[in-house]
Amino acid sequence: MMKWFLRRRIAAFEREWHYDTSYLHDLIEADPRAMMLFGKAIALGRYRKDAPPVACFAAGFVGVRSEDCGPCAQLSVDMALRAGMDPAVVRAVVAHDLAAMPDDAALAVRFAEATLRHGIEADELRDEIVRRWGRRGLLSLAFAVTASRLYPTLKYALGHGRACTRVTVEGEPCAMPQPAAQAA
Repeated sequence: MMKWFLRRRIAAFEREWHYDTSYLHDLIEADPRAMMLFGKAIALGRYRKDAPPVACFAAGFVGVRSEDCGPCAQLSVDMALRAGMDPAVVRAVVAHDLAAMPDDAALAVRFAEATLRHGIEADELRDEIVRRWGRRGLLSLAFAVTASRLYPTLKYALGHGRACTRVTVEGEPCAMPQPAAQAA
């Protein structure tokens, strides 16, 4: 019964977002309880208190970009657009055009990148985030980065991370450079 329910929920998600969830179906087949635990972990990304939505999207996109070459990044873009995010801002975040981003998004991008590379500048950026949005705002960005990396990491670990795709914003291809700070 649990497998049936989980399969239906995942299939509905797949249809709604036009996203390949075969890795989640594999997870369900192996152990439905593992899927339920994964669901609890990914709920971290829904914690959005006090930080502006654009900052949460930007931080999460940096996380997903660090782990993925397209499908999960595209899903992030599609969800942001459906939530009402300005397409020009989404495009700027995807293209890593800090000058074209609102200040809140640029701060979140810089913070997420510094955090992922364990850069010392993360300390000053963290202080600025706490000054602007408080500790819950900081948690929102930290959880956005963390949760956004779970999907592509699991997908690759289970052998489903082979499909690289070009990210589009409103149907138009958008360059998704790896920032110099993250490039290996």
